[in-house]
Amino acid sequence: MRHADQPAVSFSRRDALRTAGAVGAFASLAMPRTLHAENPSNDVLRVGLIGAGGRGTGALQQTLSVPGSNVKLTAIADAFDDRIKGALKAVEKMEGKVECPEERQFKGLDGFQKVLDHCDLVILATPPGFRPFHFEAAIKAGKHVFMEKPVCVDSFGARLCLEAAKMADEKKLKVVVGLQRRYDQRYRETIAKIREGVAGDIIGGQVYWNGSGIWYRDRKPDMSEMQFQVHNWYHFNWLCGDHICEQHVHNIDIANWVLDAIPEAAYGVGGKQLRKPKQPSEIYDHHAVNFTYPNGVRIASQCKQFPGGDNRVNEEFQGTKGYVRIGHITDHAGKTLWKFEGKSDNPYQVEHDELHDAIRNDKPLNNAVYGTTASFAAVLGRLATYSGKEWKWKDALDLDYRTMPETLAWDATPPVLPDKDGDYPPPMPASFKIQTVTKPPVS
Repeated sequence: MRHADQPAVSFSRRDALRTAGAVGAFASLAMPRTLHAENPSNDVLRVGLIGAGGRGTGALQQTLSVPGSNVKLTAIADAFDDRIKGALKAVEKMEGKVECPEERQFKGLDGFQKVLDHCDLVILATPPGFRPFHFEAAIKAGKHVFMEKPVCVDSFGARLCLEAAKMADEKKLKVVVGLQRRYDQRYRETIAKIREGVAGDIIGGQVYWNGSGIWYRDRKPDMSEMQFQVHNWYHFNWLCGDHICEQHVHNIDIANWVLDAIPEAAYGVGGKQLRKPKQPSEIYDHHAVNFTYPNGVRIASQCKQFPGGDNRVNEEFQGTKGYVRIGHITDHAGKTLWKFEGKSDNPYQVEHDELHDAIRNDKPLNNAVYGTTASFAAVLGRLATYSGKEWKWKDALDLDYRTMPETLAWDATPPVLPDKDGDYPPPMPASFKIQTVTKPPVS
């Protein structure tokens, strides 16, 4: 039976689509709390944290460290109690920045709903599969948002995020997505030089996140299958979207930014080759995708998570006048056309500095659209590698493709189950199936 303190949480398609279809009716929904216009920096900005793992804790520390901002942690939620305790421990020495009594510490899958009653700005850092539903709930509740990437892992979530992004603009809410390269001065100036035409027209490029591995959390004896998968979320597609979404999205986003476009199609290969046998995992450990952008521009994308060989995490582009590496542009003969000589502050901190400034001074700031299109480009690549087929952007976005169950509880059955050997068979092109293309469920 379900424990009394662990009620089921509903992520209803009907409710989500009803909200998504009501973009013009936002006046009836909660609006953000107005800070005092005379001296907005003196008002307390109440922060809620949903998802208290490593990245959530890091984002919390950064938002509490914004210079000159009167900010306090006032509520926190996580599926697991030890994560809540760990996050609070990490910020306990930040004097005057924490006002989060036990009654505002919410454990369980439904805790996100309660945090929204006690904050002005919410940090969304749960496993990515939850993100579209948490983002929609936060915007409906009138909260400013910092959310980690990726913001979606399937077509349904992408559409939900795009509609919530419209809602955020209507309500003048500020949204930052944790694609921190967008807040790195070296990247910003490189993109500016590309826009000036220093490298000519960009005609191709390569983006990489080739690394050696990722963490794994062993199953505890008393865990249900659902608890194990949420605890070990990086290894399940419905929760992380595979590492092409969870990690490589950073590099794919840079391709979108450089080209000021989204891919029209993707074709690629991938597989599960070297995941450790005693660490069962559903996701691939390598993907290689060719993305086709408007005007026939091709971007070659690679990501891996296994040891051996050269690791590479970067982005390179070719233009009609020269070659682009972030921070350095040369002509075709290797002569420097431009080189970054400035200073890059920590982009993880800059994200929060600029978000607080936008909230307090009512400056336009909404990263949700490019955060969603970058995330969905990664989903497009995953569909290509899983199916072995080329996927068009529009066909993929129109899919009735949803990986998150409508109702979650610790005693519920998750979308994927282990085989008789305790492993999770990876998707294979010969057998991978997905629902057929349908009309978009919202106008």
